[in-house]
Amino acid sequence: MIRTVDSPTHVSAPVLAAYSYCETVTGQQARNFAYGIRLLPAAKRRAMSALYAFSRRVDDIGDGELAGEVKTARLEDTRALLARIQDGAVAEDDTDPVAVALAHAAQVFPLPLGGLDELIDGVLMDVRGETYETWDDLKVYCRCVAGAIGRLSLGVFGTEPGARGAERAPEYADTLGLALQLTNILRDVREDAGNGRTYLPSDDLAKFGCSAGFHGPTPPAGSDFAGLVHFEVRRARALFAEGYRLLPMLDRRSGACVAAMAGIYRRLLDRIEREPEAVLRGRVSLPGREKAYVAVRGLSGLDTRRHTSRLAVRRRA
Repeated sequence: MIRTVDSPTHVSAPVLAAYSYCETVTGQQARNFAYGIRLLPAAKRRAMSALYAFSRRVDDIGDGELAGEVKTARLEDTRALLARIQDGAVAEDDTDPVAVALAHAAQVFPLPLGGLDELIDGVLMDVRGETYETWDDLKVYCRCVAGAIGRLSLGVFGTEPGARGAERAPEYADTLGLALQLTNILRDVREDAGNGRTYLPSDDLAKFGCSAGFHGPTPPAGSDFAGLVHFEVRRARALFAEGYRLLPMLDRRSGACVAAMAGIYRRLLDRIEREPEAVLRGRVSLPGREKAYVAVRGLSGLDTRRHTSRLAVRRRA
């Protein structure tokens, strides 16, 4: 069982201000993530915002316009800041609000902060322009940039006392992160190509005649682009199915948060499956009202109950 630590009744003004900054960053930039964490109680919501703000900083360095060597230096500076947070060396009056908020969150919740080291490692893969030959190769990257965030989030959520199979909760959180990241990769295939990045495994691209890449609103000539997308969608669905085993292990509001975030990405996956070439014409997204509907479903427990019942059927089979 993974427990969370009860938050103190009093949080100092400097720490609250730091959390407020992180919540502003999350609200402005997180989009899908923000819909989920709204369902959490205040202490968990603040901690998740601190995690997001630090992760956003790392991602922004990797996605920026700086030269590769400058990005690498800044990522290593960020790693050094993380080490200070891990060592408890960040004071409440530090001038970096993200560091202050994350340091406090790490005192309140059992966060495996080494996961943020993994995130930095993953972004360094982007800076180096690494490509991936097989799905096993790509999984290493996905675990760094998304699986690690799943495991960090579990540190905030905790698991319910007596939850069956709770020792595997970090594994399921990691797998759900992989599912979300593969959905992101499919959604952003054209945008990533424009930035000189290819994430889908070269083995898969070759199998479906897509090795030429994606540099326009139509698939490469003679390719089976729809076949490629449907192949990757099936892989993502299998990851979601495995990762959803986490839901029955969480308390109601944490489960609602995870169900909402995962549900938004599942619906994105449905849209991509129905119209594969849409990802070559622009970013596929959900309207706000649909995201709100998914969040309500998550809070109602519908998705958690559905996946719990499916697991029960599998166990009896």
